[in-house]
Amino acid sequence: MGEANGATSQATAANATSANANVAVVVASQLEALLQAGNYDGAKLLLQPVQEVDAAEAIGRLPMTLQALAFRLLPKDEAIDIYEYLPVEVQQSLLERLRSGEVLELVEEMSPDDRARLFDELPAKVVRRLLAELSPAERRVTAQLLGYAPETAGRLMTTEFIDLKEFHSAGQALDLVRRRARDTETVYSLYVTDGSRHLSGILSLRDLVVADPETRIGDVMTRDVVSVSTDTDQEEVARAIQRYDFLAMPVVDREQRLVGIVTVDDVIDVIEQEATRDLYAAGAVQAGDEDDYFQAGLFTVVRRRIVWLLVLLVANSITAAVIAREEDILSRVVVLAAFIPLLIGTGGNVGAQSSTVVIRGLSTQQLLINGRRLTVLREGIAGLILGLMLMAAVVPWAWQVGGDPHVAWTTGLSLVAITTLAAIAGSALPLLFNRMGLDPALMSAPFITSAVDVAGVVIYLRTARWLLPGLGENA
Repeated sequence: MGEANGATSQATAANATSANANVAVVVASQLEALLQAGNYDGAKLLLQPVQEVDAAEAIGRLPMTLQALAFRLLPKDEAIDIYEYLPVEVQQSLLERLRSGEVLELVEEMSPDDRARLFDELPAKVVRRLLAELSPAERRVTAQLLGYAPETAGRLMTTEFIDLKEFHSAGQALDLVRRRARDTETVYSLYVTDGSRHLSGILSLRDLVVADPETRIGDVMTRDVVSVSTDTDQEEVARAIQRYDFLAMPVVDREQRLVGIVTVDDVIDVIEQEATRDLYAAGAVQAGDEDDYFQAGLFTVVRRRIVWLLVLLVANSITAAVIAREEDILSRVVVLAAFIPLLIGTGGNVGAQSSTVVIRGLSTQQLLINGRRLTVLREGIAGLILGLMLMAAVVPWAWQVGGDPHVAWTTGLSLVAITTLAAIAGSALPLLFNRMGLDPALMSAPFITSAVDVAGVVIYLRTARWLLPGLGENA
């Protein structure tokens, strides 16, 4: 029943996502028709009931010539929120098409973390101009965020949060939350700092609401606070928020002063970005900006893929060289060549399976439960068992096709050795890369497959020399 409920929930979520995407498509189509007809009042009415994220997607689907026009029709207070949901390339396009005053107002009203992400994508000359035109307070905050290393908590965080003092009463704190709520990204998590802004406690909005108005914040807050530092990698921040089920994670500097928070919506973006990056690496596609692949030019797409393909071409040429070197065996027992694709294909598949589960285990840190050595041993035993099971099916078939029991047993035994080796290599090589400080996703399916191809051919032909009559080393 639990599995059925889980499947139903996943199906419902997928249907909801699909429905939301369809809403954006329909709105974009209707919006384009209204704008082209000059019916601007109708376009305004069309966008009024639409959710901000759907409105942003609809505007992003419009031709470039209509995007700025549609954006200008939005009410000022909604335009900022919708702008933050737009893809970066659409944000940049709008900056080029809007008047200088509109651009400055737009950038000024953005939340600091979204503004910093936008500035990361803009030319340095444009960033310097926009920074100079910001108000002193917003310029200082933006410069602070841009000063942190990319893909760290400091660059990801927002400085819009509510901090309280221990001596505040619950009633005073609630009044403070009401006054600052509109200018804060989230009010569900409240932080307590001392006179030097050191983080000393945390409490939820629920704790504050149910507390007696005269109760001191210091008496209801939680002093055991989980936080991250400004230089913590964004992937570690995402894992921490997932582990503790937080809506926001406090970020402290080296002196343990509270400087910002990372909210769960930003973490979701990080998780998607990291997953996309790992998938690209697993497919031997050179990473660029993970979200722009389908918008990139044809030559950019080719450039990202050709580097790894050339590396794999060199690796596969080694396989060809091994086969050419053993030409005398294949010329004497031609049927041996028929089983080479089967063996290296199976080995590559087993190695790809092992590398996939290990890379994913490293990403989620589940692999640390079993330990690295035990993981490699477990995968090796699994490869051995898989090889024996496959051998039971392959030997009779190979005997029938080749008409020679020696060829059949050569194929079966080689299959066991190859699957065992492939499982060990597929699990050990990503772990080795991780230990060396490299991205384990680089040691992905194409690389494992190429390595196993070479080893598999050597194992197969050496086994043939050993088992087949007349093919011994001295024959």
